[in-house]
Amino acid sequence: MHFSPGSPGRVFVNKVQRHYDEIADIYDDRYGGRRGRSYHQHISDHVMSVLPKGGFLLDVGCGTGLFVKRYIREGGQAVGLDISPRMVIYGRQRCPESGFCVGTADVLPFQDETFDALASLLAFSYVPDPEAMLAESYRVLKPGGRIAICTLSRTVFTSIVPVIYQVGEKVGLKKVGVGDFGERYYTNTEIAGLLDDAGFTDISVGRCSFAHLNLTDPIFTLARKVEPIIEERLPYLAYNVCAAGKKPGSPGIPAGVYRD
Repeated sequence: MHFSPGSPGRVFVNKVQRHYDEIADIYDDRYGGRRGRSYHQHISDHVMSVLPKGGFLLDVGCGTGLFVKRYIREGGQAVGLDISPRMVIYGRQRCPESGFCVGTADVLPFQDETFDALASLLAFSYVPDPEAMLAESYRVLKPGGRIAICTLSRTVFTSIVPVIYQVGEKVGLKKVGVGDFGERYYTNTEIAGLLDDAGFTDISVGRCSFAHLNLTDPIFTLARKVEPIIEERLPYLAYNVCAAGKKPGSPGIPAGVYRD
């Protein structure tokens, strides 16, 4: 849906865009250190495990192209879309062989049945109209295409995050994601319901990321060691929710085959 000028939805979209334009130059610093690399690798592994390899991917909320690069490295082709023009510039620098464009998730500038796979890492919580985003995702996926989303989950830990980020915005802290954006934290049931309502089948939902990159050492190292146990036995403590689904129909390519 398109938001009218001055509407709450438009104000929200503009605020998120300004924030990520402002922090684009430090975004990669967040994932460049040991904790950041480990954290992003972990969620990328979860997303990659449910997507067809060697396909044509759309990364919604692509940031500076970190996951686009990962998908290409594993034999696929990819296009990135982000709300922030400056993030798109960095994405083009990281993956000059791929296409990047500025846009919003609720109106994807692509033809029907274009992609074999669609991913969204750490962006879905900022989408003001998730139903529209998933309807558009369904539209641009080929029959048999797969979607994978990793986003913020609702837990006892994340319940206090919005307050911390609101305070951070008031004191002018320049840090990725810090601000009052009205982001949504999803339960497994909520995100599964959204995928089901959009028409996706073979829906799977799980939790990941107990070792969040904002933890300091030695706490991060300890959290990383117990992370597999937490995800398997105490998933409600994990920071992110990962959901996947399939658009009904036969896939355009088998998994693991490069798309010409």
